[in-house]
Amino acid sequence: MDTTDTLTEAMPIRRGSGRIATLFALVALADFLIFGQMPGINLFLFALAVCAGILLSAGKIRAPSMPALLFGFSALASAPLLEAPSLTGIALCFSALIAVALVGARLMPRSLTGLPLVFLRFTLVIPLRLADDIRTYLKTPAKRFSFTVVWQGVGLWIMPLALAAVFVFLFAAANPLIEIALRSIRFAVLLQFLDLWRIGFWMMIATVVWAMLRPRLKRRIARSQASRAFVIVPTRNAPFGQASLLRSLLLFNALFAVQTLLDLVYLWGGADLPDHMSYAEYAHRGAYPLIATALLAAGFVLVAMRRGGPGDQNSLIRGLVHAWIGQNILLCLSSMLRLGLYVEAYSLTELRVAAGLWMGLVAFGLVLILLRILLNRSNEWLIAANLASLIAVLYISAFIDFPDVIARFNVAHSQEISHEGPPLDLDYLSSLGPSVIPALDLYLLKLPDHLIDQRSQAATVRYYLARNFEMRRRDWRNWTFRAARLESYLLAPIARQNENDNNRHDKPMQDW
Repeated sequence: MDTTDTLTEAMPIRRGSGRIATLFALVALADFLIFGQMPGINLFLFALAVCAGILLSAGKIRAPSMPALLFGFSALASAPLLEAPSLTGIALCFSALIAVALVGARLMPRSLTGLPLVFLRFTLVIPLRLADDIRTYLKTPAKRFSFTVVWQGVGLWIMPLALAAVFVFLFAAANPLIEIALRSIRFAVLLQFLDLWRIGFWMMIATVVWAMLRPRLKRRIARSQASRAFVIVPTRNAPFGQASLLRSLLLFNALFAVQTLLDLVYLWGGADLPDHMSYAEYAHRGAYPLIATALLAAGFVLVAMRRGGPGDQNSLIRGLVHAWIGQNILLCLSSMLRLGLYVEAYSLTELRVAAGLWMGLVAFGLVLILLRILLNRSNEWLIAANLASLIAVLYISAFIDFPDVIARFNVAHSQEISHEGPPLDLDYLSSLGPSVIPALDLYLLKLPDHLIDQRSQAATVRYYLARNFEMRRRDWRNWTFRAARLESYLLAPIARQNENDNNRHDKPMQDW
């Protein structure tokens, strides 16, 4: 037999066995770091371990520096998990690991505009990848034979082990030293590994990790002749034809102009509203519906301004589309101003922060639509640009302690402190967690002395938040920057008090 053929056949076997060993090692590491623990630095460390496993299983990569760059990219994308665990941080970390797996398997698209579709095709394969490989392994005659041999070998050990156990128990009855040794074995610790939740956790980790170690994309579904025939034909009298599109844009621009004019008069110009309506009510009524209107308008523009459509051939339609996008951008800005007025009247919440970020993304998306038309880009470019802006916002947001920001804003604009805003909602602040403790300390410091009830309620909320934080499970696997900062903040007064006490005790000795 040729030596070259032998080496060629041995390489996939070695790589497959290496992947299996990596899989078991990562599952064991996940059990040690994550199972039964609070999320913290353990998620970051496990993400780095998975990235290292992917790079080791990928085989040879053309550029020697590429593994280091991919590992650094994964660490940078997983950095939000060090600040504080969140769904955003987990999603960014998971996306980075998918990107590393795709690069290692040379499945990355040539253009970044095709990345969303490739990610989708990879994600759809994840739940079934491990089961498919096991089924394929068992279907192969040689593998099935080896599996049968292994199973028969295991069966040969059943009787010897059973009889050995009987002998051990007999020896324990006859020898007290053996009995003491058996009693010292903690079988409860061993039975912990038979927990159904734990086994389910192992299976979930194994399913996801194996898909990363052996990446594959879901096959494209071939388009049938009927689906190809279903195309919007840009005829003159079609629903999206030139005549209909021109009338639609004229009507839409007129409707939006009315809404824009009202916003310019009442929101930007400060005109007086009717007696039965406040600015807060006016703002709340329009903030979210106007964003839905802008999204609907964006979808209409994408369909109307497709390549080869009537918008490419008619300068009037292009001008009306530009004017309409401009009005939609102004509509988003008005929605943000409405949200600001509502926050001034009813304070800040996490949902309102998310709404503000979402409005900004929608406005930026409309700007990108305008650039896509002016620069004659494709819809894939538009999707990639919007995805990049979304990832940037999510990544930056993962490092921001929004409960602390919300609490400080509400304290500074509360009626008790600024004498203008709404009363401080202590019940809501308590639901945000221990991050609001510094803001509560500021509130207690600036609160007037005659507001005894508010001071008592704030002190009670602060006490229970601090107590719950101090009673949390302490383990190095749960460590985060945010918790460490708060712990340092809470310990600072104690350290200052101890320092003052030491100085007070040392002063007589110095005078003497």
